[in-house]
Amino acid sequence: MTHLLLVDDEVNLLAALKRVLNRGLQRHDLTIDTFSDPQAALIRAAGVPYDLVVSDYRMPTMDGVSFLKHFRQIQPDVPRIILSATTDFATLMAAVNEAGIHRYLVKPWDDDEIVAVVRDALSFHDRTIEDRLLAEQKRSERGQLTPEEIELRRLEQAEPGITQVRRGPDGAVLLDDE
Repeated sequence: MTHLLLVDDEVNLLAALKRVLNRGLQRHDLTIDTFSDPQAALIRAAGVPYDLVVSDYRMPTMDGVSFLKHFRQIQPDVPRIILSATTDFATLMAAVNEAGIHRYLVKPWDDDEIVAVVRDALSFHDRTIEDRLLAEQKRSERGQLTPEEIELRRLEQAEPGITQVRRGPDGAVLLDDE
């Protein structure tokens, strides 16, 4: 299953981008979540593993660099792309240096280019995960990782946040409202 996250305050743009990616990627296992509110997208990202995130830069409640910095804390290995109408060099540098973006694309986008960039980012993500699994297997073979550590990492990759426990001031385990 390939799971994408698109974030932009313009709902019509989100719908158009989703159409372009669905048509261009032509994958039966593709799921695309769209959010016009970056805060809601971050809440969703805390519970759903993504393979790629694409964010607008200029949004009223949170800019794309801030959003992607927060997203990176939740899912550090997921490629991040900024899609923006601004070509300001300072914005581009902040996106690269602070949010560790994979690519910066300018609006209006070219359909073929954005599909190619997304394909490339998804391949990059797959290679990153595969490399990590191989490295962990080698560490395990050398006795540097316990089977429990391997399982915890696998679980965290499959379900981000599942191994994190929130505690109250008195040490009690806090449960989600869901």
